[in-house]
Amino acid sequence: MKHDIVLAGVGGQGILTIAYVLVNAADEQGLSVKQCEVHGMSQRGGAVESHIRISTEPIASDLIPRGQADMIISTEPLESLRYLDFLTPDGWIVTSSAPVKNITTYPDEQELVNALQQRPHTLVIPAEQLAKEAGSLKAQNMVMLGAAAPFLNLQPDLLKKHVTTLFVRRGETILQANLQAFQRGYEEGAAHVNAL
Repeated sequence: MKHDIVLAGVGGQGILTIAYVLVNAADEQGLSVKQCEVHGMSQRGGAVESHIRISTEPIASDLIPRGQADMIISTEPLESLRYLDFLTPDGWIVTSSAPVKNITTYPDEQELVNALQQRPHTLVIPAEQLAKEAGSLKAQNMVMLGAAAPFLNLQPDLLKKHVTTLFVRRGETILQANLQAFQRGYEEGAAHVNAL
């Protein structure tokens, strides 16, 4: 088993948080894990990318070669397009539909989604809506983590354990909002997997 995952988004969207949960859950599950440092402008609004490699076999490098990623998890739809050349021909894109319009030439949202759906395996998640329903707009990254989880061989309880580790010190309200966001995303991803 292997999962080579490109995380993509913009600064301030919680890419590091997604990476932390994936890496720690995989490690606790006894899998080999490598993560490269986050690349890009990590301040709010700049493009951010990170590579996570998870396998039952030893992993030599933390960087995913172009054309070898099994999945792109993106908190922003334009950012998922930016990294398409990393994806295998039958790899998965799991992306939020919520744009961050930080450039004046941001493309039409429907055209952007249509371009993503030209790929054979694309799941577009209403992360903003689901996070709001869960109790915090800031939890959109946990929606995306949850949506990707059914495609990965990681135990959901371990993912939730490490979400809890991150947010427990921030109070019960924030913790529960993030766990609910993860669960709402998980249900969206699982419904898509079950429909295949």
